[in-house]
Amino acid sequence: MNDSSTQSDLTLASAVDQAAAVAAGDISARELLDATLARYERFNPTLNAVITTQLDVAKARAAEADEATAKGESWGPLHGVPMTIKEAWDWIGSPSTSGHESRVDWRPEQNSIPIDRLLNAGAVIYGKTNLPVSMSDWQTFNPVYGTTTNPWNPNDVEGGLTPGGSSGGAASALASGMTPLELGSDIGASIRNPAHYCGVFGHKPTFGLVPMEGHGNPGSVTALDIGVGGPMARYADDLTLGLDTVAGPGHLDSTGWQLNLPAPRKTRPNQLKAAVMLESPVIATDSELVNQLAATADKLGELGVQIDYDARPEVDIARSHETYIMLLRSATGTEFTADAFEQQLSHADRYDQGERDYRAVAAKAVTARHWEWAKWHAQREADRLAWNDFFDTYDVLLCPTAASAAYPHDLEGERADRTITVNGKQEPTTDQLFWAGWSCGVYLPGTVAPAGFTASGLPVGMQIVAGHLRDRESIAFAAMMERELGGYVVPPGYETA
Repeated sequence: MNDSSTQSDLTLASAVDQAAAVAAGDISARELLDATLARYERFNPTLNAVITTQLDVAKARAAEADEATAKGESWGPLHGVPMTIKEAWDWIGSPSTSGHESRVDWRPEQNSIPIDRLLNAGAVIYGKTNLPVSMSDWQTFNPVYGTTTNPWNPNDVEGGLTPGGSSGGAASALASGMTPLELGSDIGASIRNPAHYCGVFGHKPTFGLVPMEGHGNPGSVTALDIGVGGPMARYADDLTLGLDTVAGPGHLDSTGWQLNLPAPRKTRPNQLKAAVMLESPVIATDSELVNQLAATADKLGELGVQIDYDARPEVDIARSHETYIMLLRSATGTEFTADAFEQQLSHADRYDQGERDYRAVAAKAVTARHWEWAKWHAQREADRLAWNDFFDTYDVLLCPTAASAAYPHDLEGERADRTITVNGKQEPTTDQLFWAGWSCGVYLPGTVAPAGFTASGLPVGMQIVAGHLRDRESIAFAAMMERELGGYVVPPGYETA
């Protein structure tokens, strides 16, 4: 194993190593769960990352896992590994509120498909992690569970830093050692952004790779355009383990479809060709973040990676961002109530009159006619072909995940009105959706890997974009970065339980 075999240190090990320790008899599943819960009991009161648990269920399952181990049996690659999941995934016996008070009493009658797959692989799920209302923010707070904070909070920042969103509780729990593996979801960097803010790994799969039944609105059978589920972890190998566990056809597709993701074509640094895009003509990106990512790219170049700072796919960057916002808000707008839909019409009128503030753009997307949506979709399909041509030449594109490192909590008002500090100026938080949609809007896989720290001491993640269904290539690049440059760093104060 890469880590010490003591129970305390093992809670900070990878899920791969934890499963190996259980299989080898170095630790029992119940002991591993108890050690993980010790971290939960110590750190969660401050972080508020894990917001609902089924501890009796988890302890009984761990005991059953130990009985199976004693018989020489294994349930799968996650046998005996304790973990948490994002609150939006259906797990029998637990709420799926997405932060809405009206849903606190609802309980699912069946697990979502990815949750069943995790359980069938042997995982011991003990709790769920926090998210923002409707999974629609890069901060994590809601009236049901309260506010989640970032383990990397510097002492001089009053109120602490956001862990990101919407899988903010997941990233906070991972960074603090309360879980080795998480299942998040992403439609606007909701896996990638928290991974970047908290210094962990996250993978947004190619669209359609992971079934979304049992995610989001209770009882909904409609998967949202662009939205995906995917793994988050402290180590790159666990992204592969997590993806292999949850990916595959859904109920209807399983009759005739099979998934066979191609292996990485190249893995050694001197074989790889990477385009690097660290700034955008659409939004401002903070110089501390850009400087650290540039330093990381330079180190990759020293390792032999062919770095190209000028290469871009043949797409109109500003147009692609507009297309993404229109398709994103068209998708999320389908969940609006009739009253909420009606409230968007006046803002949509402003868009038609030439105004382009975020509310106007989002409202136009929500209320668009299908004819208008089809035009944006056609633009996306053209852009997807251009990206596909681009990845015939380049293995990956490296870019930021957000416009800055983690920023202080700002829970007042509405998201559309909030700002963050970028290069000493106040910029709209919604601008950051550029880096979310640059790859997400065209359905591409994106892996975030830890890439050092800003001059202010905050973690930085590099977003690694790969071609359609080339998920293993972006994860392999993240693994290469981890191996050659280093990866997850334990936040100060979280070294032991």
